[in-house]
Amino acid sequence: MADRTPVLIGAGQFTYRGDPGASPSPTGMLKIAAERAADDAGLGAAGLAALDSLVVAPSAIAQPGASRSGGAPFSANAAAQLGALVGARPRWAAMAAMGGNSSQYMINVMAERIARGETDLGLAVGCEVLGSVSKRLARGLGFDDWAAAEDMSLDPAPIVGDSRPGVSPYEARHGLDRPINIYPVFENALRARDGRSLAEHQARIGALFARFTEVAADNPHAWFPTRRSAEELITVTDRNRMIGFPYPKLLNAIMDVDQSAGVLIASVDRARELGVPEDRWVYLHGCADAHDLWHVLERQDFHSSPAMRWTGKRAFEMAGIGATDLTFMDLYSCFPSAVQVGAEELGLSLDDPRGFTVTGGLPYAGGPGNNYAMHSAATMVQRLRDRPGAYGLVTANGWYLTKQSTGIYSTARPKAPFEREDPAVLQRQIDALPHPDVIELPQGRAVIETYTVIHKREGPFMGIVIGRDANGRRFVANTPDDDVTLAGMEAVEQIGRGGTVTQSGARNLFTPD
Repeated sequence: MADRTPVLIGAGQFTYRGDPGASPSPTGMLKIAAERAADDAGLGAAGLAALDSLVVAPSAIAQPGASRSGGAPFSANAAAQLGALVGARPRWAAMAAMGGNSSQYMINVMAERIARGETDLGLAVGCEVLGSVSKRLARGLGFDDWAAAEDMSLDPAPIVGDSRPGVSPYEARHGLDRPINIYPVFENALRARDGRSLAEHQARIGALFARFTEVAADNPHAWFPTRRSAEELITVTDRNRMIGFPYPKLLNAIMDVDQSAGVLIASVDRARELGVPEDRWVYLHGCADAHDLWHVLERQDFHSSPAMRWTGKRAFEMAGIGATDLTFMDLYSCFPSAVQVGAEELGLSLDDPRGFTVTGGLPYAGGPGNNYAMHSAATMVQRLRDRPGAYGLVTANGWYLTKQSTGIYSTARPKAPFEREDPAVLQRQIDALPHPDVIELPQGRAVIETYTVIHKREGPFMGIVIGRDANGRRFVANTPDDDVTLAGMEAVEQIGRGGTVTQSGARNLFTPD
């Protein structure tokens, strides 16, 4: 086996459940996960001090213009600060672009650096602190301790990954600007394509995610380690209010968590030098990265993902196995639509007895915005150590079924040298796919292609329609916000319904027949 083969040698996770007033700062959360990964590898502090490369997936509060950060401080360069905290002097330190694909993407990039001889021992790590941020703001606790802990004076780190905004100004004006508004649009499209009734489809997604809660209940790191029935997940109550039709709260990813996770990756040669026992080694056998047509309105349809399909295919080809060879899977699970599309693109049945998560998924194990898949990878490492020779799949999804990163892992020794394909190869194929024309100022007769109704605590307040005009051009619009219209959109299937589209101020207005 080539000495430059990358191998995961340590994995660490941390979930903070204590007093929010004493919660670790963002960089403190990163340090805890890093230390746990080093301990898992049997290296301790000396192992972290030996790091020559480091890449960090930041908390959502680090996103420029983050609306929920509440002024919480975060390091200007968490990668550099973390390196200093653990006594390392990395020759490469970077931050990942925002997006749920970032953690698997970081692992893929680090493995490639090792195979090329650019890195010998690296750490990929990330965190989320929105849980304590929200609680501190609600209780007026302030962030003086974080301000003292986070170094705001450092120069920004280089960014790995695609950092473009996830939506266009046109989409944002009409409410297509956040996951809780967009993934329901995909869900309704899936239901209509398959010809299920509203009730039948709710039962389907409730049963799907009830299996996720069973895994979360046995996960010591899970944010909500509670088994729930399908009926409990889909029944709207005061504690499970509708968020974006058809998703009640319990079917939504939960980003208000305090969680961190990281993995240590080394060359085989370095792992041997460090004395890490080979029964701790887990190899990245296959990987791939690509993104779908960037903006939601550009997509071919709203029930598929060519990027999921082709990154999966490429990762399996690289690993030399197929989906039937997998023992474990963790499909990115921010919302039921993401799991359904992912399973379909990989050729998997929704009732696959192997299950689709090793953690419990983003709504139950926790959804640290840019770093969930790092928890998937860290959990997968232990699962595979317990089942030598088995294979595990991790998929990671950024923005809105947009950015996709895939990894296939096993303790089995690879049969070929590690060679990550340039993501541009897949990207050229995806970018060349045909897609509908988009019109920003539609007029006249139109038909609903897909839709959702967005709720506040007080009830529904905004209908979002993606439609086609008389010439087949795609547009996005809002509906009248009266109670009758919004309630009707949740009572009866709307896809295929006709109406008239006009303009109302800066937004399009679709009035159903």
